[in-house]
Amino acid sequence: MIIGRGLLRARARLLGVALALVLSLFALPAAPAHASYIALCTGYSGCRDAGYGNAGYANANDHMYWRMYSGHNCTNYAAYRMVKAGMPDSRPWSGVGNAENWGHAMAFLTDDTPKVGSVAWWDANVYPVGSSGHVAYVERVVSSSEIWISDDNWGGDFHWHRITKSGGGWPSGFIHFRDVALQNKQAPAISGTPQVGETLSATAGTWSSTPSSYSYQWFANGVAIKDATASTLTLGPGRVDQQISVQVAATATGYASATAQSVATAAVQPGVITTVAQPVVTGEALVGQTLTASRGSYDPGSTTKAVQWQSDGQPIAGATGWSLQLTPEQAGTVVRAVVSVTRKGYDPATAVSPPTDSVLGGTVQVTTPWTLSGVPRLGEEMSVVPGVADPADATATYQWLRDGVEIPGATGPTYVPGADDVGAHLSVRTDLSRQGYKPATQTTEPSTPVHTVPQIAVTTLGKPGRARVSVTITAPGVTSIRGPITVRVGAQTVTVRVHDGLRSVTIDGLGKGTKTVVVRYLGKDLVDAGTWRGTVDIPKAH
Repeated sequence: MIIGRGLLRARARLLGVALALVLSLFALPAAPAHASYIALCTGYSGCRDAGYGNAGYANANDHMYWRMYSGHNCTNYAAYRMVKAGMPDSRPWSGVGNAENWGHAMAFLTDDTPKVGSVAWWDANVYPVGSSGHVAYVERVVSSSEIWISDDNWGGDFHWHRITKSGGGWPSGFIHFRDVALQNKQAPAISGTPQVGETLSATAGTWSSTPSSYSYQWFANGVAIKDATASTLTLGPGRVDQQISVQVAATATGYASATAQSVATAAVQPGVITTVAQPVVTGEALVGQTLTASRGSYDPGSTTKAVQWQSDGQPIAGATGWSLQLTPEQAGTVVRAVVSVTRKGYDPATAVSPPTDSVLGGTVQVTTPWTLSGVPRLGEEMSVVPGVADPADATATYQWLRDGVEIPGATGPTYVPGADDVGAHLSVRTDLSRQGYKPATQTTEPSTPVHTVPQIAVTTLGKPGRARVSVTITAPGVTSIRGPITVRVGAQTVTVRVHDGLRSVTIDGLGKGTKTVVVRYLGKDLVDAGTWRGTVDIPKAH
């Protein structure tokens, strides 16, 4: 490590004025390396090759800045860096220019906080300098306890040093002539739609060094918005027609903080109200009935709502309440509710309910009921006896019902019961319709249960003096036949009962010849009575 000690005792003639000025010179003779004061490079070319610059001083060190001696000299180098930073080339204090005097002469600019671009100052006899002190340029502030400096030395050479606060070598103070501030390389920008209800977002822009933190302040028409200090801003109703901008303050270790302003947005536009749920009309679309409209829901909420009823798209005079009693004027039209929605800072919006069915003028009335005619029996036609409706020209359509359930395809005025109908009650639903009227429905009284017809099969066998008669009875729609039968052969008659539709009977005491046979089923439950007629031949006894 190269450590210098500067001594300046000189008389200088400046600008032709014979005035002896004591100038500060600083030479740091070689000293043992110290753990807190480490050389990073030595010499203009050596430092340049190592990637450390001298801000052009190597080519300008023949000039006396702030009336300091030129060449290798800590005070001339520090003064050069201040002039290069924008200060005038005249010493900003009166009196001697020795390095040890800088912090005292500029005490009002001197503190313990290192900043990039500040002058690091060592008072007289502060390690590692001598009685004339030392000044250097702060190149980098790693932390509050580590800095990198560049310095030139009277009677020595140019260096970059790394200094840590522990172990000695830390400057007596830092003179803040012209600290380097963060430089904004790309302005902050605003993204998002400038519209009420939307959220704008700010990007921090880019800077000459990486900031450690950012802070934000939003503006409306150039005026700071109270408490708007986040990186986003949600636009409220009061922002309509305002232009929004944002200012970003960036802070980085060792740099003076800096601010940058974004370009203002276009004027904020009113927000858009979105329908979340349409209004809905409930109630029966029938003259004399009352319809009710729901208000619907909207984003954002808490909006003012009003309603106007329409008939076939035209406003109904005075119909601005949330309910509407239908009058004959609305008969044959469809009705809607149109809801108007307003909110401060938002464009008005409307929401329209789905239309009702066409409003009916009344209900078809049945003045004389429809009835049934015919006997509910298998295979026998039944028919509808028309009634009378009001209006008289109402159209009637029919649907036959089996125990109240529709019979597929049975839609005419007549019907012939089949096997599936046995035991069921038949009725007819009459549907009456007329344009402009609410339809009506009338169902006849149900019939008695449908009966079935027996089918009687008989076999006879004649023998001398007697006959054997076997009876089988079936009926569509019935699985088991029971009940009494009479069997007459000639003049002889017996009464017996059948079970499961079967019975055999033998009749004695019959003379020779052909005899008439009559079998009568007397009926039971759903099966009507029936008769079978035939003959049997009785042979002569041998």
